[in-house]
Amino acid sequence: MNFSDNVTILKKENKTYYIIGTAHISSESVKEVEYVIEFVKPTTVAVELCETRYQARMDQDRWKKLDIFEIIKQKKFLFFLSSLAMGAFQRRIGEKLGVEPGAEFFAAIKKAEKVGAKLVLADRDVQATLKRTWGNLGFFKKLNAMSMLVGSLFSDEDSNITKEQIEEMKQKDQLNEMMAEFARENPEIKQPLIDERDQYLMSSIEEAEGESIVAVVGAGHVPGMQTYFGKPVDRDKISEIPKPSALPKVVKWIFPFIAIGLLLQGYLNQGFDTFESMLYAWIIPNSVFAGVFTILAGAKIPSIITAIIGSPITSLNPLVPLPLFVGYVEAKLRRPTVQDCEKINDDIKDFKGFYKNKFTRVLLVALASALGSGLGGMIGISGLIWLS
Repeated sequence: MNFSDNVTILKKENKTYYIIGTAHISSESVKEVEYVIEFVKPTTVAVELCETRYQARMDQDRWKKLDIFEIIKQKKFLFFLSSLAMGAFQRRIGEKLGVEPGAEFFAAIKKAEKVGAKLVLADRDVQATLKRTWGNLGFFKKLNAMSMLVGSLFSDEDSNITKEQIEEMKQKDQLNEMMAEFARENPEIKQPLIDERDQYLMSSIEEAEGESIVAVVGAGHVPGMQTYFGKPVDRDKISEIPKPSALPKVVKWIFPFIAIGLLLQGYLNQGFDTFESMLYAWIIPNSVFAGVFTILAGAKIPSIITAIIGSPITSLNPLVPLPLFVGYVEAKLRRPTVQDCEKINDDIKDFKGFYKNKFTRVLLVALASALGSGLGGMIGISGLIWLS
């Protein structure tokens, strides 16, 4: 068998596993996957995909099913925009190198069908991975992660990446060094994003049917997967969605109670003049920051006015979310269509693309109103405390 160093062969009892470590934006990985499957003709082909990611790729009409109001209502606009940003970064590099991100997985799927192999989607559900990763991050780490994500859309560093550099990244020694550095800098992320998935992938692949199994995974997972080979893994346990912390809900109600309490105290103890000053101290920062942030997001004038008027009110009542109102007004005015949804992948290649596409522009405006109102509310609280 004339395989490259990217193919790791493991044996257990009467089973042989051919684990191909790939780069997700490498045309050479696609060729190697096709060659190995064609040569081995395995009983089963396992790929680093979950059912959600598989269906999203195979369902060509998925963008038509998006409901912008549901995304805003369920407060998923940040998650949705983050997912688009990550995808945009990979597509930019993939376009430069002439290969679609994840093409090796779908080459494996087609080749598995051709040789009559059973297909196994071996990865943990992407929602579980993202929620477990996000849940492991503290507030400042989340801010840092978001800033890095936004920065990747402005950065042009990917324009200098060559095919040779992509192939070099697949080498095990370099990947081990990169993973070790990543673990030192981001231990909270490494466990749910890498370690748990290494366990899940290896366990799924080991349980696959047949005497010969070809597995196609990102090269960075291979060393970790080898350490879990032959070890029992409770896949259900590491797929549990962590319960959301009660702290954000508590804080969401504490701030309005503090603000209302301070306003009442000012009126009862210091008279109307102080109460009037405190009202200004609350209203002005709320309105200004909500207005400025929605302007920066490119909102329509009625949406900006909605944010300015609504922020001081909604900040006192968590049951009335400002983004829902601002997003509704912006959507009514901008009227994103099914065509806008279908063009998301084509439009979102850099930060300007988020403004270009009507659908994502509405979500940006809704997100901006939430961020501006939140910042304005914190400044408003400070002002009330100072005046009291």
